[in-house]
Amino acid sequence: MEPGHAPEGKESVMIRSHSVVRSLMIAVPLALLLSACATQIPAAVDQGRDVPGFWFGLWHGFIFPWSWIGSLFSPDIAVYAVPNKGGWYDFGFFLGVTVLGGGSWFSSRRKRG
Repeated sequence: MEPGHAPEGKESVMIRSHSVVRSLMIAVPLALLLSACATQIPAAVDQGRDVPGFWFGLWHGFIFPWSWIGSLFSPDIAVYAVPNKGGWYDFGFFLGVTVLGGGSWFSSRRKRG
């Protein structure tokens, strides 16, 4: 142990956990407040038969990385279908990006060290 440094005890751990809790108590309500203002324009949501819904959203979320790279080189490639069925398409897209696209795999890996 270096001179002048106290070992990390319960008090410093409690201070850090209180800091995290305080940050979350500010960040979560702020995020909810900001998201409450979000809306979709009526032209972006359609309920027709050929409009992408949950399953297309899931597929588009899964292929997102490749679509994004393609969109950098071609204006005809989009990463997100508009119009779509709204919330169900968004939910499928989210699941495709996070679960099928590897997002949850990266966060589930154990940290070494």
